[in-house]
Amino acid sequence: MPNLFSYGTLQKERVQMETFGRLLNGQKDILTGYQLIMLEITDPEVLRKSNQKYHPILEFSGNDKDEVEGVLFEVTDQEILQADEYEVDDYKRIEAVFKSGKTGFIYVGK
Repeated sequence: MPNLFSYGTLQKERVQMETFGRLLNGQKDILTGYQLIMLEITDPEVLRKSNQKYHPILEFSGNDKDEVEGVLFEVTDQEILQADEYEVDDYKRIEAVFKSGKTGFIYVGK
């Protein structure tokens, strides 16, 4: 099963239930070499689900001192596609390696 890293709204139970139809299982992990910036969301469906106007977005810094804490969730291939639908067009999905040594997908700014 693939892993999906959440550092923001995908950690919310409501967002998980409405996006995947279930609560996700995951473990805390850390992504190094990235920092968070805030992005204004205009998609009405995403605003409704998350109930917040600004969402964090990962930006590559290349500095190992920069760390982003989050949760690495186990998801299915189908759920990855559902996450793609939830994330607005400002995001793109790439694979990364985490402090734990595990790999997983992250959403970064386009």
